[in-house]
Amino acid sequence: MRSRGGRVRAKVVPNTGTATIKEAVKDAVCANSVLCTDEHPSYVGMPEYSHRCICHSAKQYVDGMAHTNGIESVWAVLRRAICGIFHHLSGWHLPLYLNEVCFRLNSGNVRAHTLERIDALLGMCIGKRPTYATLTGG
Repeated sequence: MRSRGGRVRAKVVPNTGTATIKEAVKDAVCANSVLCTDEHPSYVGMPEYSHRCICHSAKQYVDGMAHTNGIESVWAVLRRAICGIFHHLSGWHLPLYLNEVCFRLNSGNVRAHTLERIDALLGMCIGKRPTYATLTGG
């Protein structure tokens, strides 16, 4: 998910069924927000949001303020990371790959000095020491 302000949130979900998608949206999006999605049927029936739908199958890509360009750019960054950095995705580590992409997009202010960005990354590592068992699933 990507807010209009640019912040990205991603998590692994077991499927794209209606119940799963609705739960994920409700966990991350405040009620009364404008929800801009594609035409996937799982987004239908969420009265707590103002829902704007873009119908890609009808070659519609923008409807006034509604579009899905922001989230599509997130998927493009993830695809480039898979091809250029990760080369192979492990289902076990998929949440970590998503976290890395989200971090890059959320802290991607290229005007910030490189050392400031590195400092922000290291600051998030404090108290988070992965064990061998966690890394290997054992």
